[in-house]
Amino acid sequence: MRVGPQNDPELALWIWLSRTRDAIFKTRMRELREYGISARQASVLFVLKALGDKATPTEVARWLLREPHSVSEFMKRMEKDGLVKRTNDNIRRNVIRIKLTDKGEKAFHKVTKLKSIHSTISTLSQKELEQLRTILEKLWYQALKNLKIERHTPFPTMK
Repeated sequence: MRVGPQNDPELALWIWLSRTRDAIFKTRMRELREYGISARQASVLFVLKALGDKATPTEVARWLLREPHSVSEFMKRMEKDGLVKRTNDNIRRNVIRIKLTDKGEKAFHKVTKLKSIHSTISTLSQKELEQLRTILEKLWYQALKNLKIERHTPFPTMK
């Protein structure tokens, strides 16, 4: 028997999910290019803004499901770009704190303009939005369980 999306509904759904994510991501990348910001930088800016004074490379890595050393290196590049400032914690000297610079704050406000995202997601009714969120959260928590990652909210809440 041949294996493929026509014989495997979960595979077919995975393909739809991947294609949809890729299409939405591509429209978002095009939008961000206008601001000179990458999608990865935009994600980090959102997390840094949400975490505020609690932002460390380790905490950012936790929220983005990335390795701390990768995030640390990325923070160095963002610092060279003038988007963030890395400083040693006053109490725990081995902890690096990350703060948005004025340039980072301006970039954050630019990337919060989500025209491409709103344009795409606004095609759903309120009920469909709620159903989609419930389904995505269920999949998110199962994926975290499969990764043996402790359960936490999908994204920090903005202050």
